[in-house]
Amino acid sequence: MEKENYLPSLITATPMEGRELAIKLARKSIAAIQTDPEVRKKLRADYANDTKQLIASAEVIALEFQTIAAANNYWR
Repeated sequence: MEKENYLPSLITATPMEGRELAIKLARKSIAAIQTDPEVRKKLRADYANDTKQLIASAEVIALEFQTIAAANNYWR
């Protein structure tokens, strides 16, 4: 089975598109680490109610966004 190419480029037209890409990359990373969708679904309730886990998720997205912003020359 051929894998989806969800990352043809880090280049985006706007910072908002960059942020959406950062979120997608973070989600794809989690899916790559925990490959069982049923386990991921079961774990959602745990992190949805845990402030520390939510903040950690936001930090991952922020790191992804930093990379995308740099690749886009900060949209200058």
